[in-house]
Amino acid sequence: MRSMNLPFFIARRYLFAKKSHNVINIISAISAIGMAIGTAALIIILSIYNGFDELVKSTLSNVEPDILVSPTKGKVFLPDSTALEKLWKSPTVSSISQVLQENVFIDYEGHQSVAKAKGVDLEYEASSPLPGNIVQGDFVLHKGELPQMVVGLGVANRLGINTNFLSKAELFFPMRDKKISLVNPMASIKTARVKPSGIFTVNQSVDEELVLLPIEVMRELLAYDKEISALEIRLENPSDKAVRKEIKNIKKTLGTDFIVQDRFQQNTSLYKMMRYEKAAIFLILIFIIIIIAFNVFGSLTMLIIEKKNDIETYQSMGATDKLIMNIFTLEGWLISLSGLAAGLVVGITFALLQQKFGFIKMPGNFLANAYPVILQWTDILATVVGVALIGYLIALLPARKNIPKQERN
Repeated sequence: MRSMNLPFFIARRYLFAKKSHNVINIISAISAIGMAIGTAALIIILSIYNGFDELVKSTLSNVEPDILVSPTKGKVFLPDSTALEKLWKSPTVSSISQVLQENVFIDYEGHQSVAKAKGVDLEYEASSPLPGNIVQGDFVLHKGELPQMVVGLGVANRLGINTNFLSKAELFFPMRDKKISLVNPMASIKTARVKPSGIFTVNQSVDEELVLLPIEVMRELLAYDKEISALEIRLENPSDKAVRKEIKNIKKTLGTDFIVQDRFQQNTSLYKMMRYEKAAIFLILIFIIIIIAFNVFGSLTMLIIEKKNDIETYQSMGATDKLIMNIFTLEGWLISLSGLAAGLVVGITFALLQQKFGFIKMPGNFLANAYPVILQWTDILATVVGVALIGYLIALLPARKNIPKQERN
């Protein structure tokens, strides 16, 4: 046990004892501070990214259901009342909305655009969290017997929509069972007139295309009776485990004629991109820490040169090359680990304070007043493993290269 602790004991004495050359002390301190700054930056930046990641997911959850049920073949299907009743009996289900969605042409006061129109039922209107994203007007799809619609901010800007005006938007869609007449094209097109009641903002991609209106208006426009394009299901507690369990039950109830997707599967490309972005940020910061760690390389190289007499003494006393190499490797690693420990304390403390008090505010008008921060233990673990491994490898290089080997007889 003593022989195993000997390299650590000597390395610790070298680290904390006064050295004959003060410049080595300074370089070692700078190396440790650099590793601390890199570690703290890694924790803080990843935590801020987690915050923005969660902010994006929470805003998307206002328009994307926890579970989406759509037909395997075709665009629409007739909802089975018996199957719906079984789904409603699930204790985890909060709401089930019927939607009918299609791309339509919209004209508003001489401005035209194509948008994704989603017809929704009364259940959607009552349970949707989208009213929290309204920036003008109200989230109202029925005013008495008059249908109304709410539109994304991008659509509103393209069409010049103002909810304070009384003007109605006109929606156009070609009849499914007729060919477009070249003599009178309008005779082959269904139309619907709806007044905009509200404008919402979620994110750029949603704002640029989405329009919500009553499902009965969409059915009239598309010439459907009771058909729908999807069921949108929201759960009481939409945890990953609860969603997976409910998807399994839904597939068992509905069979193979339907596609059942969680929120990730509904928008695979976006969520994959967010994961890749976080991985890229981590790798970039790790590369910066590798550059910082070369200060440890220089400090340890100078220390080995300074301790040349000590090395010869250890060799004359019977110390093996491996033992001497372990001493200086641990010396360099302790510099990195001390910086790692200090960086963890600073980074975690900052993240927790920002997460609780939000003292650093976001500039301009944004969905969050302060920079969102979420500290995750997986980020801490990845940082510890990454920085510790870099510190060890950087310390190993000068120890292997610069320590003189004993001559063998």
